[in-house]
Amino acid sequence: MTTSVQTPPRSNKPITPREVSRTLQRSSIRRGRLFPYALIGPAAFLELLIHIIPMILGVWIAFLSLTQFSIANWVTAPFIGLQNFTTALNPDGPIGSQFFDALGRTLVFTILVVGIAWSLGIFAAVLLASKFRSNGFFRTLFLIPYALPSYVTTIAWAFMFNQRDGMVNRFLVEDLGILDEGPFWLLGGNSFFVMVVVAVWQFWPFAFLMLLAALQSIPTEVYEAASLDGASLWRQFTRITLPMIKHANVVLLLMLGLWVFNQFDIPYLLFGPVSPEEATLISPLIYQQSFNNWNFGVGGALSVVLLIALLIVSAFYIRLVMPKGKSIDD
Repeated sequence: MTTSVQTPPRSNKPITPREVSRTLQRSSIRRGRLFPYALIGPAAFLELLIHIIPMILGVWIAFLSLTQFSIANWVTAPFIGLQNFTTALNPDGPIGSQFFDALGRTLVFTILVVGIAWSLGIFAAVLLASKFRSNGFFRTLFLIPYALPSYVTTIAWAFMFNQRDGMVNRFLVEDLGILDEGPFWLLGGNSFFVMVVVAVWQFWPFAFLMLLAALQSIPTEVYEAASLDGASLWRQFTRITLPMIKHANVVLLLMLGLWVFNQFDIPYLLFGPVSPEEATLISPLIYQQSFNNWNFGVGGALSVVLLIALLIVSAFYIRLVMPKGKSIDD
């Protein structure tokens, strides 16, 4: 005996346009919800791969006794807790004393570079905010250091500050006759001065670009009204320009401060793997401990300390310039 499978009877009820519209609307809503995740998915994956995972591994390495003897199989390196941190932060120890010296030097370096770069940037931005002949030429000229690769300009500066045949010494000794003999710019105390000059050259065009964009958003009628009221140029600058570009200054100073404080490229390209003692900053010191002395655990501990310090300073700065309950433009 055979059995037959009965299929449910098909409904002959026609699909109404409203049902079609609802189906298409639900499908559109579903696609609309997935579309933002599809856009940020590649960026989130790369962020996880390039930043988040290495940062987590760096924090883990800070708690290991990871040296040249255990780097081949770092997963099985012994766990030593906070010993790397006590070694790195002991002011009486050789590493701790270097760290605190480099920390103070890095703070001075950051204040000088950010202050000079911001001053040059605001001066050039105010000067070129008004329209005059050759305005576009000077804007392009001022952005050249920002457009060039940083390693190219830093190596060029290293050649110019060369003691024997550099352009700086030739200009000071042979052309102007100010000095009898060219000094060593990349050694001793002069090395810190050279590092500041190169960093200012590299970062001030970014400050100029940000501030120029902010100045162009200020209505010209405000300055015209202030001029009619008899306000001087300095009063217009302090009472109109600075308050109205506050939002740009907040972001600019924070970004410049973080970039300059973490600076590694400039000292490495100027001085090589080991910087002079007078020009050793935090990031080159971490590199020296990790890859020159093969003390990766201490280098990781210094990196964690630097990360925590920057997070605290950034949070304090944001809370200082933008109190709770107020926006950055208030």
